[in-house]
Amino acid sequence: MAENFQTRIEAVYGTLSKVHKKIADYIINHYQKASFMTAAKLGETVGVSESTVVRFATNVGFDGYPELQKYLQEMVKSHLTSVQRMEVAATRYEGSDFVDKVFVSDAELIKATRESISREAFEGSVEAINNAKKIYILGVRSSAAIASFAAFYFRFLNDNVVLIDTSSSSELFEQMFRISSDDVCIAISFPRYSNQTINALSFAQSRGATIISVTDGESSPIAPFATHLLVAKSSMVSFVDSLVAPLSVINALIAACAKEKKDLVYDNLRMLEDIWDEYRVYSTDREEKQ
Repeated sequence: MAENFQTRIEAVYGTLSKVHKKIADYIINHYQKASFMTAAKLGETVGVSESTVVRFATNVGFDGYPELQKYLQEMVKSHLTSVQRMEVAATRYEGSDFVDKVFVSDAELIKATRESISREAFEGSVEAINNAKKIYILGVRSSAAIASFAAFYFRFLNDNVVLIDTSSSSELFEQMFRISSDDVCIAISFPRYSNQTINALSFAQSRGATIISVTDGESSPIAPFATHLLVAKSSMVSFVDSLVAPLSVINALIAACAKEKKDLVYDNLRMLEDIWDEYRVYSTDREEKQ
């Protein structure tokens, strides 16, 4: 994708002014860092004004600097190494109040996800999950924690929930080989995307399973496999991903599915509460005081 951007710049490079060429050269050579710079910061780094950076963006075919920045971010986020992510974070999260910057960024991701997520895809996902014979849940590497969370709660709704262990590629297929058109596969994947997830979804699709892809956009490699695509915004915080918005989407899925099957959930929880009490699974206030 970096090559595509360079080709785009080269097509108009001869028509650019001297200062615009300076901006273009910097972005091409440092696009990882530039992708998360504000127009003001990029201008300061290059030695031009903020308004010059904004005009550059429109001159090379974007509606404005925000669109150029979004293009650059999409270009780099799935390809950055951990070291490059640290370098980007150093630029993006300058200043002393790191907590505030991260929390504000997370809140913006949740807000953007709430406003953009397809309600049709969400409702279709809820219906598919509640009608599924078996639910397979797949998440690799950083997405594994969200997959585990989803499996924990979906087991209150369905007796046949399979959290796929992705520690071995061969074992992954051994766990999925019975998947069929009666089943649902919930796949969670964010940059850097795992080939294991892509291969597993290709297999699930070939078996006719309904696929719910929870990922960061239509350009994600797991998006084409989706029967229902749930887009959740993500971002980089240092070398780790901010996955608060995907977790919120999973929370919403669990709550919506439980609402539709509330009688079953009530019965299951009543039985579990008796079991938890009998075997003292949870600490009680009385035990804590003793």
